[in-house]
Amino acid sequence: MKDNHTRNDGFIPRHGGYRNLISYQKAEIIYDGTINFTKRFLKKYDRTIDQMVQAARSGKQNIAEASMASGTSKEMEIKLTNVARASLEELKIDFEDFLRTNKWEIWGIGHKYTKRFREINRTPDATYETYKNAIEHSKPEICANSMICLINIVSYLLSQQIKKLETDFLNEGGLRERMTKARIDKRNESKNQK
Repeated sequence: MKDNHTRNDGFIPRHGGYRNLISYQKAEIIYDGTINFTKRFLKKYDRTIDQMVQAARSGKQNIAEASMASGTSKEMEIKLTNVARASLEELKIDFEDFLRTNKWEIWGIGHKYTKRFREINRTPDATYETYKNAIEHSKPEICANSMICLINIVSYLLSQQIKKLETDFLNEGGLRERMTKARIDKRNESKNQK
């Protein structure tokens, strides 16, 4: 599904395309996995359910919103991408709290299951089905730790996106600079035609 807003002329660059971003695709898996997790392992009226679902949703939605805003505001794109990363960090802490308060281990970077999760993550074009056995495992500690692994992966991807956005801004500038250049080019074109 293509959602790029393409332009061949003008000063507003191509924007959108968030569905093609691996960070968005995996954030959507995090959202779906969070819904599954909260339904299975948290009590029906636990306020944490809403907080976790909203943090997962915010992670996903802010990636999309950043992508759509990128055509007219690099500043907004960077801010919203960082909001996505912050929301997922909040969600990660909720999963860690769940594990800690139930006296279950939080897998470290060297844990054998963390290593296995990273291997699974290398699957090209990964979908929810790729992670389903981990996300929907019968043991809640495996589910929560798997979600943490996935959140760590997306947080890393978002950090890389932010670095690239900074570099792109420094090299290409923002909308005002493109608008000014387009106007100057138009004036010069008009002068040359006389």
